[in-house]
Amino acid sequence: MSDSPSTTEPEATVSNAQPISAGIVTALVGFTSSFAVLLTGLSAVGANATEAASGLLVLCVTQALGMLWLSRRYKIPITLAWSTPGAALLAGAGAVHGGWPAAVGAFVVVGIAIVLTGLWPTLGKIIAAIPTPLAQAMLAGVLLPLCLAPIFAVRDAPLAVVPVIVVWLAAQRFSKRWAVPLAFLTAAVVICISLTTTDNNTLDVGAMIPRVDLTMPSWSWQALVGIAIPLYIVTMASQNIPGVAVMKSFGYTVPWRPSMVVTGLGTVLGAPAGGHAINLAAISAALAAAPTAHPDPKRRWIAASTAGWAYLVLAAGSAAVAALVAAAPAGVVETVAGLALMATLAASLTAALSDATEREGAVVTFLIAASGVSVLGIGSAFWALLVGLIVRAVLTSGPLTSLRSRS
Repeated sequence: MSDSPSTTEPEATVSNAQPISAGIVTALVGFTSSFAVLLTGLSAVGANATEAASGLLVLCVTQALGMLWLSRRYKIPITLAWSTPGAALLAGAGAVHGGWPAAVGAFVVVGIAIVLTGLWPTLGKIIAAIPTPLAQAMLAGVLLPLCLAPIFAVRDAPLAVVPVIVVWLAAQRFSKRWAVPLAFLTAAVVICISLTTTDNNTLDVGAMIPRVDLTMPSWSWQALVGIAIPLYIVTMASQNIPGVAVMKSFGYTVPWRPSMVVTGLGTVLGAPAGGHAINLAAISAALAAAPTAHPDPKRRWIAASTAGWAYLVLAAGSAAVAALVAAAPAGVVETVAGLALMATLAASLTAALSDATEREGAVVTFLIAASGVSVLGIGSAFWALLVGLIVRAVLTSGPLTSLRSRS
């Protein structure tokens, strides 16, 4: 009997190596595959380089703490992420009335709305009632200009951009999950070569030290309508709801109320430092919840917990990454961001157009969102969804519906 502890302990240590490595991979893939999109989005709504770097730092920390608590409390591999579709939406929205403080105020409102979604089930039902094709069409329209960026970058700076695209394409052939991280590594090499071979060295060494830059939130109705509402809808429809579905596919039931409260409060607390939204991970959730993380489903929570610790480490280097991005030649960062979003664009277009009865409304929504038009200081994402809902209502109600079906 005295020999049993010594024999089981090594087995536990060996078995833990698998979820620990899965957690590290989850964090690395999640960070490197979308941080360029995040920095682009924050900058678009008015953040300067320091404020954008602060946003990247605080998002790493808040989602890390949320993962550590949720995974240990419920012993399931709940992973969190910043809202990549939300960051893409910010990139398309651009600056709003009130500037960066108004954008920060919109982030606070999004966090409060997420908390209310967990505490008030009716709000969750309202979001779930938004037709999926329209929500996905809105997202696809927002993503399109970003995904076109690599094409324009090839035209304007082929020597800097083509190597990034070639590496991404080659990696797609062998390991899709590492395609964007490898593209970023290639971009980092391109940036370093540019810094060492040109006289105009724009790398700010002082900015590589991580620091939190706080902004007092302000509120404008343009920011609330043009940023807060679309950001909340995209975060819920493209991250939280799919995240629950991904976890369910692996046999896990996500504790909805605690998850929404944790991510909502994390968003509220992180907003003054530049964090736009944290949420349940969707695509990257499979890295920690799948059998590859551990054969025993009861041990996979270790992967999510490890991912939390890994994000705290990445937070320490986030400012250096942001400074490197700020020094990049024109087109390089935009290319990485565009490549990172192509899979999301493809999935959004598929979901938007899969139902033939919803296609007219989805196409209208997509076109308006992609246009980037701003009316009354409100970005195209809000108008896209509003007009899409109107088109859908006209085409799916009353006697017109039967005439349309006969034709």
